[in-house]
Order: sequence, then C-alpha cells, then structure tokens
Amino acid sequence: MGEAELNQSSRELILHATIFFYGDAATNALAKQIASDISMHWSEPRGTVQIRDRSYTIRFEIEGICEPGLDPEELWYNDNPRFNFFRIEEFAAGDISFVDGLGSNTGYFKLANLLQTSTTAAHEFGHTLGLDHPAVLDIRGKGIPGIMYPRGTLCDPQFQYDPNAKAGQVGGTLDPKYRKVLASDLDALRLHRLSFNENGLATVGTFSSIYHKKHIA
Repeated sequence: MGEAELNQSSRELILHATIFFYGDAATNALAKQIASDISMHWSEPRGTVQIRDRSYTIRFEIEGICEPGLDPEELWYNDNPRFNFFRIEEFAAGDISFVDGLGSNTGYFKLANLLQTSTTAAHEFGHTLGLDHPAVLDIRGKGIPGIMYPRGTLCDPQFQYDPNAKAGQVGGTLDPKYRKVLASDLDALRLHRLSFNENGLATVGTFSSIYHKKHIA
C-alpha cells in the first residue's frame, strides 16, 4: 500500500510508502536495507505514466522503520495510506514470506528470505500494490523474469539456481535474485487510472490492518 503524489515541478509520480517492521528479527539496519532495496528495484526502470495530458516519470520513495515492540493498536487504527506493517521472524509457518492479500498493508517476513535476495521484499511490496503472480509460470525463451514471478517458475537456464539443471528439476527453476522490475510491471499497476485529489495525492491499495503474532515452530 502507498500514496501516489503527482509532483508538477519535477514531472514525477512519486509512490510514497513507510514500512514499520516489528518482531524479534527486526533491526534498524535491516529496516533501512529493505526500504532501500524496494526503492532501488521499483525505481530502476525509470518508467513513465500519462496522466491526463502530461507524462510523469515514476519514482518510489520508501522508508523503513524498526519498531520491534509495535503496539497492535498503532496498526489497527492506522488511517495513513503510506503506512505498512510487517513482522520479521526467523521462523514462518509454511516457510515463506507473505502479505495479507493483494493491495494490503500488512504481512509477515521470514528472515532467511530477506537475506537470500534483495528481490524478496520488492516482490512482496508488489503484492501490497495489488499485483498477483502471473498466470503463466513457464517463461522459457522470454528473457529476464519480472519481479512478480514466484519461486518455482520455469525460466531460461541462465536465470535458474543451476544453469545446467533440467527445467523443473532440482536447481532448474527461477533463482529470485535474477528478478527485475520491468516496464511491464509498472504498467500493471495502472497508475494512470488513479483518482488524484486537489492536492495531487491518490491511495494505492487498501487497509488490511492485521497484526501478526509470532509463529511458533
């Protein structure tokens, strides 16, 4: 979830989001790194969007704040569209990171997923903006995988965990570190359809407002 701002002077559409990280594995350094990773990946394409009769460059400004002992009420009663809340723990049920639905502002991160590759948080952030996994998960012959392709996707050998492995076998699926935010991912956000208010602001996503307790192994 986030808030889009039309900046007329810089001719930019800036997507603002602040992510609060809580849980035993949340740290200041990790919060800053995750925010930086998301900003880098989603701003990298330098995409543009046409709003009415003007073209705007798309840029993401993401802030990460560590709040290990987050008060659940701070999350439940939040009405700021820029605020997202994610618990970070070493253990996660199902052994995966997740968000609470497409376009949500809450979720749960497994620490190892975040440490494995910088695209994990960027991928999950895409879900908070309303993007789902693509329907077709065999993209052999189509080049660089977009950011929303999940683990298990069949891809060209150079993007596999093991480029010498047979497709679909051990090592023969997408290594998430090769995912990139593509222009097509920005197009999928459909930012041109947002309804901006008189201050040039629009909400992207909705409030899920779910506080997660720590999963126990």
